[in-house]
Amino acid sequence: MKGLVAFLIEQKKPLIIEEVEIPKLTFGQVLVQVQYSSICGSQIGEIDGVKGEDKYLPHLLGHEGTGTVLKCGDGVTTVKEGNLVVLHWRKGAGIQSLTPKYYSEQYGTINAGWVTTFNEYAVVSEDRVTMIPNDFDPEVGALMGCAVTTGLGVINNNAKVKIGESVVVWGAGGIGLNIIQGASLVSAYPIIAIDLYSQKLNMSKKMGATHTINAKKVNPEDEILKIVGSGGVDVVIDNTGNTDIIQRAYKITSSKGRTVLVGVPSKGKEAKLYTLPLHFKKMLTGSHGGEAKPDIDIPNYLKLYNSGNLNLKQLITQRYTLKQINKAMQDMRDGKITGRCMLKISS
Repeated sequence: MKGLVAFLIEQKKPLIIEEVEIPKLTFGQVLVQVQYSSICGSQIGEIDGVKGEDKYLPHLLGHEGTGTVLKCGDGVTTVKEGNLVVLHWRKGAGIQSLTPKYYSEQYGTINAGWVTTFNEYAVVSEDRVTMIPNDFDPEVGALMGCAVTTGLGVINNNAKVKIGESVVVWGAGGIGLNIIQGASLVSAYPIIAIDLYSQKLNMSKKMGATHTINAKKVNPEDEILKIVGSGGVDVVIDNTGNTDIIQRAYKITSSKGRTVLVGVPSKGKEAKLYTLPLHFKKMLTGSHGGEAKPDIDIPNYLKLYNSGNLNLKQLITQRYTLKQINKAMQDMRDGKITGRCMLKISS
């Protein structure tokens, strides 16, 4: 069996798009025909070498999508053939299988992790798929693989935002917009979005931001303190991974507040922080996908969406095919994606 895939053979180079051999299923694996995949900034980071040398090249990428289960390997109990599923990188229910290996006639063995979504047919570990109703919008479902679960998880699990607390979200991309939406859901106030692009800030307002700051035009710290007062912000969340911004975010966090780091700095980049406040009530923490539990969180978020309390369809602002994936990624780098871009993988 063959299928079209996009895979990385060299960092800082475009993905290769070609048909490869799909591996046979082993214990705990699921074969999924991928319908939609969105692109997370972490994939851009993988390609651009943010975390340093990639020891697994060549390999497949993609970690949030939807698809239809075509076949289940031995031991699989949480999904069955014909189910519509969300593909996610956070571990859910079921078996964690071995990772698959695909085969290219030109490049040989192609490595893959427990989940990939930049491929027509994906061999996925059972614990990286969660069943959703077959009549649910598969485009929206793809957002549940990372953008929604991470964004809302940051609010619930990392920041633990309380009603009426002030929140600053630095970076209003796909995850940042869902962090803003999560802050609005728990009645935070004010909710301040910071970005370099006006179109993203306009989208932030639709997701629940009460104030927006364009960091190209004004000094963000000055504007933030005008809004919240000299005592600082209850919760500051950084999505950029920029060490200069991390330092600034920490400084404007109140003496009893929380700074949450979602973005990851490039390898070798270091932030300098005055740590004395951490010995009292100030907190600095990193987020790992919002500590989401997909098999628990996704059904809950489906209920929120179906009841009209989650605004997700509007987050999908640009659409591409799998063959256009390199253009989609360059558009992300250039700041041309307002919300989340979506790849149509197969029908």
